[in-house]
Amino acid sequence: MIENLTLVEELKALDKKHFIHPTSSISQQQEKGPNMIIAEGKGIYLTDITGKKMIDGMSSLWNVNIGHGREELAEVAKEQMTKLAFNSCFSSFSNEPAIRLAAKLAQIAPGDLNAVFFTSGGSESNDTAIKMSRHYWLLKGQPNRQKIISRSKSYHGVAMGATSATGLKPFRDFTNSPSPDFYYVDGFSVEALRAKIEQEGPETIAAFITEPVQGAGGVNIAPENYFKEVRAICDEYGILMIADEVITGFGRTGKLFGMNHYEVAPDIMCFAKGVTSGYAQLGGVMFSDALHQAFIDLSQGTLLHGYTYSGHAMACSIALKNIEIIERENLVENSKAMGSELLKGLQYLQEKHSIIGDVRALGLMGGIQIVKDQQTKEAFHPPLSPKLVSEAEKRGLIIRAVTFDQDTLVLSPPLIIKKEEMNKMIDILDETFTVIEAEIN
Repeated sequence: MIENLTLVEELKALDKKHFIHPTSSISQQQEKGPNMIIAEGKGIYLTDITGKKMIDGMSSLWNVNIGHGREELAEVAKEQMTKLAFNSCFSSFSNEPAIRLAAKLAQIAPGDLNAVFFTSGGSESNDTAIKMSRHYWLLKGQPNRQKIISRSKSYHGVAMGATSATGLKPFRDFTNSPSPDFYYVDGFSVEALRAKIEQEGPETIAAFITEPVQGAGGVNIAPENYFKEVRAICDEYGILMIADEVITGFGRTGKLFGMNHYEVAPDIMCFAKGVTSGYAQLGGVMFSDALHQAFIDLSQGTLLHGYTYSGHAMACSIALKNIEIIERENLVENSKAMGSELLKGLQYLQEKHSIIGDVRALGLMGGIQIVKDQQTKEAFHPPLSPKLVSEAEKRGLIIRAVTFDQDTLVLSPPLIIKKEEMNKMIDILDETFTVIEAEIN
């Protein structure tokens, strides 16, 4: 222990010395210590170690869908851990929570996604989808189908395969490694997708991976018919369609899964985050009946892919209770209703503040473009959104800045949020913009 320091000072010193934070500025941490040390969560609020209470406008990392402090989940975790916390599911060992959760997911997933491979989180899920799509084509006798196409501004995780599929170039540049067989197409252009397929050769492409709504790319929402056209192109060329529902699943967009908005069923669907609302580490990949049948009919020997915690009994128990709460409390419907309120609030802010460009929301995923000029959409250099995030924190609201080739604020409050809480969030944003506009004018 470090002597003669207050608890806060002690923890800050230990944090700087020993804790390398994910997706954080190392220099900022070393200069100032941790941004906040969170001690407690309840509902849509987080409280730090000093007693400061904040609205968790990001659901922490897009994932605490049912809100913080749910004792039901703690009770389920304790009960399951007392009985069986974990067993390996290698060599066809199993447990009841994993079996029950797989069956429940098959019941609620789009289309005929009826088979589940469990992981510990989103990066593992997307890595698994990429590996299994290539494995599928090997089984089908088409070994040249190994290329993966994704979209610019996409984010699919930080494992090597998931990073390679991520369209946000800074994440790929981080390791200075080449990413052979990964290709990226612009925005929502089906023409660009078709052109890339023709350029590379359909017989070389394993899959197209896409988020229903891009999250870390700035909450980019697809045009109405985009995914139907993508599905048709994938079918035309015999390419697998992978939906990355890690952020959008389990009610975040106002439907149970993001693809439900577009009435499209992928061949493979990745999930994580909202499946447990962050109360345990769990993710997974769902496969269509056709793919699952191919694995059954064509596989020989051992499936050489697996994680230690695939089918973790305690995590699966929490997921089952979490989904029960989402259904029982009609949180998907609340996400849709409060999403409408969120969009109205963002549009109100857009009319009032000159530095707001485009605003967008689908369910409880929202994005605010920051601009110098609303007409020309000229951006600030450096981006202004980090300053807005800091000002919002001072006023009791946690949001996030996205600055990859853009200047955007993103927010995604828990699905339990009420109208008065939404209004409070919009009020804080209003005050934040007023202060920052006064500083720059």
